[in-house]
Amino acid sequence: MKNTIKVLIADDERYSRDELKHLLKAFSSIQVVDEAESGEAAIMKAVHLQPHVVFLDVEMPKMNGMEVAKSLMALKKVPLIIFATAYPQFAAEAFRYEATDYLLKPYDEEMVRQTVQRIEKQLLSKAKHETVKTAGKLAIEEDGEIIYIEPKDIIYMYRDDKVSRIIAKSGSYETKISLKELESRLNPFSFFRIHKSYLVNLEYVTRLTPWFNGAYQLEMENRKEMLSVSRNYVKALRARLEI
Repeated sequence: MKNTIKVLIADDERYSRDELKHLLKAFSSIQVVDEAESGEAAIMKAVHLQPHVVFLDVEMPKMNGMEVAKSLMALKKVPLIIFATAYPQFAAEAFRYEATDYLLKPYDEEMVRQTVQRIEKQLLSKAKHETVKTAGKLAIEEDGEIIYIEPKDIIYMYRDDKVSRIIAKSGSYETKISLKELESRLNPFSFFRIHKSYLVNLEYVTRLTPWFNGAYQLEMENRKEMLSVSRNYVKALRARLEI
């Protein structure tokens, strides 16, 4: 992120989208890149546009805001999520999805200003962190030694009981670092979570095969084993892989 914060507004009510878009125009750092009328559309547009922030209505038909947030958290670049609703009782649940903020409708100009300030502060800190990490290698401690692995050489990773196992072109490695932490460190690269216990490098994906109950199996380059893709991640995975 440079000086512009890309924003996606997802709300099934046009009046609410227009109202929020109007309030956000007051901030030079904010650029509303698109709008979505449904949860499904919000996910697809988030995958293709990679917004920094998604303002997400909680109450939408078919796929509500909480379900959308769950899918967005599986993306390579997870946007900040700002929930918006007329119902304050959803606030506690919203923060289970690591929401950055929670706005009540009708929108209050001062509350929106405070939310934008919070967004600016958080994204500036994140941008500095990513700039430092992009040039580095993943450090793994093994038998008292520190091994440095090129992120581009990692094929996939998975959680096995109390350790994370890393499968790379140079071999397999074991670390006590959690999968969530590994995902955070490798955020600037082409990694994608396909299951709560699996993280894959999209550069090595060669085939996606239907399995059962909406789940799929993933084939990786130069690997015989098939990896399970949870049905919750299939739609976002296909959107990332396909042109």
